Formats: sequence, C-alpha cells, structure tokens
Amino acid sequence: MKEVLAELERRREVAKAGGGQTRIDAQHKRGKLTARERISVFLDEGTFEEFDMFVEHRSTDFGMEKTKIAGDGVVTGWGTVNGRPVFVFAKDFTVFGGSLSEAQAEKVVKVQEMALKNRAPIIGLYDAGGARIQEGVAALGGYAEIFQRNVLASGVIPQISVIMGPCAGGDVYSPAMTDFIFMVRDTSYMFVTGPDVVKTVTNETVTAEQLGGASVHTTKSSIADGAYDNDVEALLQMRRLVDFLPLSNTSDLPEIDCRQPAAGDDLSLDTLVPDNANKPYDIRELILKTVDEADFFEIQPSFAKNIVTGFGRVEGRTVGIVANQPMVLAGVLDSDASRKAARFVRFCDCFSIPIVTFVDVPGFLPGTSQEYGGLIKHGAKLLFAYAEATVPKITIITRKAFGGAYDVMASKHLRGDLNYAWPSAQIAVMGAKGAVEIIYRKDINDPEKIAKHTKEYEDRFLSPFVAAERGYIDEVIMPHSTRRRVARGLRLLRNKELTNPWKKHDNIPL
Repeated sequence: MKEVLAELERRREVAKAGGGQTRIDAQHKRGKLTARERISVFLDEGTFEEFDMFVEHRSTDFGMEKTKIAGDGVVTGWGTVNGRPVFVFAKDFTVFGGSLSEAQAEKVVKVQEMALKNRAPIIGLYDAGGARIQEGVAALGGYAEIFQRNVLASGVIPQISVIMGPCAGGDVYSPAMTDFIFMVRDTSYMFVTGPDVVKTVTNETVTAEQLGGASVHTTKSSIADGAYDNDVEALLQMRRLVDFLPLSNTSDLPEIDCRQPAAGDDLSLDTLVPDNANKPYDIRELILKTVDEADFFEIQPSFAKNIVTGFGRVEGRTVGIVANQPMVLAGVLDSDASRKAARFVRFCDCFSIPIVTFVDVPGFLPGTSQEYGGLIKHGAKLLFAYAEATVPKITIITRKAFGGAYDVMASKHLRGDLNYAWPSAQIAVMGAKGAVEIIYRKDINDPEKIAKHTKEYEDRFLSPFVAAERGYIDEVIMPHSTRRRVARGLRLLRNKELTNPWKKHDNIPL
C-alpha cells in the first residue's frame, strides 16, 4: 500500500510541474503566472479540487506519441470564491504552448457540463497558441464541442473569460460567446489570424499588440470589458466581479451586510447639475453616491465613454447601473454606446439583476458616419433590450431626455417600474433652440422674437411636470433623496412578477 501511495504522490508532483521548471521560469520571465498559480490566486485558499490531472493526449502523428505530459495543457476543477462555488479551467502555456488537443477539449467540456449541471459560474483563464496542429480536425472538433457548451450555458450560468497570454484562432471564439472578457495589458492578445498571416494575405505589417492587444480590444473593438496591469490584479478583480453575480439564472441575488444606511440624504447632489444646460458634469459622482460605499465595478470603462455601465449594490444587493455620461459627447447615444448598454442590459435581465438607469441624453448622434454605420439598428438593440427586460427597472432623469433617446432609456413606455425626474429634468422632442427654429421658421431672422419663443418653449415643455402630468414620470424628486428613493423602490420591487409571451427565442436586431 505504501508503494501505491508513494506512486500517487510522485505522479501528482510530475503533473503539477507541467512542462518543467525551465518552461515555468520562462513563463515567470514574461511576467506571467503559471496556470496553477493563477488558480491559487483566484480561488479561496485550499479550496481547489482538480479534475483529470493525469489525462494525456492520444495523438500518434508527427512523433507526438513520444511526448506526453500529464494534464495535457489545461488545469480544470472547482473551488470557492468567498465561500461560493465556481468552476475554473486554466490553459497551461508550459505544456505544448497550451494548444488545444482532443483530450484537452474533453477536459474543458467536462468542467463546462459540471458547471451547467451544478448551476455555478465558470471562469476560463486563457494562455494558449490555438489548435494543436498535429491533431488536425480532431482539435477543430474539440473547439466546436466547447463552443456548443458556451451557447447552452449562455444566460443560465455566468461565464467569464480572462485572457492572460496569447489567444488565437479557435481559442478566441469561446471567450467571445461568454458574458465577460478581461485582458492583461502587454502580455495578452486576441486575434483570429496572427501578424504573420495578416502580412502574407493583406501585406499589412502589424505587431501582436497592434493587432489584438488589450489597448485595441478595450477601446476600439469592444471585445474586452476591461484590462489590468498584471495577472494578480486581474484575478483579484475577477473575485470582486464574481461577488456581484448570482450563481445562476435561478439563484437569488448575492447579498452582503451593508453598513451604509439608505435613509440619509446627500445634499451635494442638489448642486450636481450645473445651471447652464450645456455645461457637463460627471455622472459617476451620482452613481458612487447612490450605490453602497461607492463600490462600483465598471464594465467597458474605456469604450463608448458616453455611456457608463457596471455593477453596484444597494442595501447589500446587486444592481446593474446604466447612465448617460454628459462629460463625453454630451451623453449622446451613438452606435457604440447603444451596443455596449444593450449587451449589459440583456446580461442583467438574464440573471434577474435589477437595472437602475440615470438619464441625461440630448438624443442620438447625427451624421453620415453614424447612419452609414447602422445607427438605426444599433440604437434599436438598446431599445429592444430595455423593452424585453422583465427585471425591476428604476429610471432617474437628471437633465435632458430628448427625442427618441427619451423613449429608449428605460422610459415608462418600455415598462419602467419607477420613473423619477429631478427638478432640473428637461423632457421634450428636442432642445428649445432647435424646436423654435422649426416651429417659428418665419421669425428666424428676428433674434428678439426667437429669444421670446425660446423662453416660452422652455417654460412650457422643458420641464419634468409636463411628463408628470401625463403619468410618464411617477414623481419629481429632490436630487439629494436619490439613494433613498432607489433603495425603497428596489425593496418594493423584490417580488415583481412579469413574463413575456412564450417564444422559442426573440430575434433581436443584431
């Protein structure tokens, strides 16, 4: 018996060594942790239970039968994050460059299916060089098996991908189908075809960073939801994100002790909106003063900055925040902002996370580039997302809510549950100047008359009380009472029940 136990320990040590000390040292020289080190940082200490530690590939082509390493380039298993179960797989770059084999795919699929059956989040840590060329179509088939599980799990359990090294070819499509993607600056990149292939096919010369680095995917492509400076920071932030998310679409919202009372008023909010309607202010100040202890996890902070999305808590329970940002493009809605917010709203609705929307939007961005780029369809995505959402929806209009953008931003007409306005709110088809120049076109050359008409229009229409008179606004509230009102509203709506008509699935304007 003693020999058997010793053999088990020996095999475990060999498997944990991955591709060997030389390759582990090379990984560290690049500023990266190994797969097992990443898992130990991410999970609660001592909770990791590994699956399939001794799995090896079955390839016999190109001399592969002479090189077999236990684990075959991926570490899989489960553990806890602050006591809540999560499943995890981490590509091991020290073993065949983390490339995907048929056996490796089977390991990933197994942990995906266990996560789905046990209704717990799954986190993938990527650091790999694509498909294992020596296995050909078997590796490609493995990718497709993983993709299928991504789709089946979508909207059922949270799926998070963290790109911590190269991620190319088939490896990029699985993260693309998960809920969130995060990257590590300078050491990670994602692309379908690498710089060498790009050079051959298009004659473009680009580096891996220029083609698919964190700077590209967080600011231009919107593929990544955020980026961090190193592995440890990324993993600790993922722990923070997991804390905000329910375990599955049937689990209760996570709730933690909240020491900040919601009953208090913040008088500084009464002066947040400037007297000059064209002067910007930072909507994040309102967000931080509404959520518990100014704890806000922003999603895609570097992309479409004219809209802010992210998670916070109110009285200890998770909420999703969507807010126009007057500091950027005056908070106008464009194609990028619409897509960003629509995806976030749909995620919240999947997992029964209430949505709080702060509105200060002068309309949709005009121009040929927007129209040619499909603004109509992209704007419709956000409209569609809010309209289909059945979760509690609370909306606060702080200043401008003009034109179709008023409708789109969780208005009462899109089944908003509680719609409030600050006294500074302006709700109208358009701003006073544009409206007057259309209505009183004949007086366009008379500045005095135009000024008089503008004042009359502002007094009559640019007021929250017009919408309140029609019941489109439930109440005009004092800015300082916003957190209290939101907290009470969320308490009221905890038992909200609303269902959409049965359908196989919708056909959102993609």
